[in-house]
Parts: sequence; structure tokens; C-alpha cells
Amino acid sequence: MNDVFKEQIVKRQPTATDALKRVGLIIAALLVSIIALMFGNFFGPFIVAGVVFGAWFLLSLIKREYEYSFTAGELDIDVIYNRSRRKRKLSIRVNDIEIMAHIDDKAHSGAFQGTQITKDYSSGVSGPDTYIFMINHENKRTKVIIEPNEVMLKAIAGVLTRRRLHVKL
Repeated sequence: MNDVFKEQIVKRQPTATDALKRVGLIIAALLVSIIALMFGNFFGPFIVAGVVFGAWFLLSLIKREYEYSFTAGELDIDVIYNRSRRKRKLSIRVNDIEIMAHIDDKAHSGAFQGTQITKDYSSGVSGPDTYIFMINHENKRTKVIIEPNEVMLKAIAGVLTRRRLHVKL
């Protein structure tokens, strides 16, 4: 079997919820800082420094991208926060995928019913490249939403059998 390596980055699109989180976080940090400076005699500046650092850290978690890496039958999905910190979110053998189809495929939507967990590793906007697959992850039926490009999709399709793959290439 040839070792195949494919990689892809998908940028998560900002939502209205993300904007509200940013605004709320900034307002909360300002309020806590003002209160700390007013009532925290000696420790006020230290509290403000901690609040500013905490707000900066939480704000950096809002901007994220997903990286899909396909290597020899294994799919790894990492999240990259603010283009600086990376965390592995999912690592599976593609053979463990029970079924994969386009997110708008009505013929196979029943196969995705009864999931216990849904994980969205896409841009957040459903489009022509948005796919969904079902796996048993940590003993729970998990529905995973991804947005592979054509090259990544062909690499995954090369491993999956036709019985489980319901995508048009």
C-alpha cells in the first residue's frame, strides 16, 4: 500500500456569537479592572494584569482554524487557535468510519440519527464541500462534520469501501 499524505487548513468563519463573546469579554475585563483599581489597594494592579492576560488568552481562543492531515489511512484533525497554538481534536483510522455522506444528502440522513455527540470541524458554513461521517469514538456514536477539498476527499475515498462512502467524486 502506498503511503498517502494530504494536508488541508479550513478557517472557521466568525459568527455573531463570536462577536458577542468578544464584546462581553472586553466589557467584563474592563469592569473587573475598574473595580480592582478602585477597591484593591495594593493588589489592584496585579489583579488588572491578571484580568488583561486572561482576557487576551480567552480572546485568542475565539479565532481558530482546523487542519486535516491524512496519512496512510489515518485522519488527524487539529485545531489551531489564533495561528499560534495547536491542539489535537480527533485522530481516527478511516476504516473506522461507519458511513460518510454530503451534509445535504437526504437519502442517508437517517443513518446519522441517534448520535450522542456532534463535532463540527468545518468552517461553520454549510456548502458544497461540507461532509459528515459517523464513528464510534470513546464508546459514543459521534457525528463529525468536516470540509475536505477534492484532494482530501479522494484520499479518504481510496480507503473507504463503497458500502460506507456516499459521496460523488
